[in-house]
Amino acid sequence: MLNQLKVVFAVALVAIVSGCAGIIKAPASMDSEAKQFKNDPAVAQVYVYRNESLGAAISMPVAVNGKLAGSTGANSFFKFDLAPGKHTISSQGDESELDIIVKANELYFVWQEVKMGVFSGGSELQQVDAKEGMDGVSECTMIKSKF
Repeated sequence: MLNQLKVVFAVALVAIVSGCAGIIKAPASMDSEAKQFKNDPAVAQVYVYRNESLGAAISMPVAVNGKLAGSTGANSFFKFDLAPGKHTISSQGDESELDIIVKANELYFVWQEVKMGVFSGGSELQQVDAKEGMDGVSECTMIKSKF
């Protein structure tokens, strides 16, 4: 039993140490500009945010249309400028997927809710209204996207 506890502890420690690797904050000016929530007539702006402390040590990959954008950490967000039409936002591989149809000159908000499992965390993506989304994003720090 003691050996099993040591293994579980070791796995948890590795997850904590490596969990936030690869999360790079965007410059403060980009963060501030994104939080002004100004519409752009050329594109739809989609915010994906994670404003929870639950699972803080775990980074969660986010992809747009199958292309990895990066990983969120606790209290962080991405902002994507997307062409009008249908897009798929996914998290943790394809564990959570959300299809969203967007229009130019509109803002969209997707909350990445953390779901804790026995050995690792997961997430569920949910589209939320503008008020909830703006409040959530305002609590977070923008991270750079590879997208």
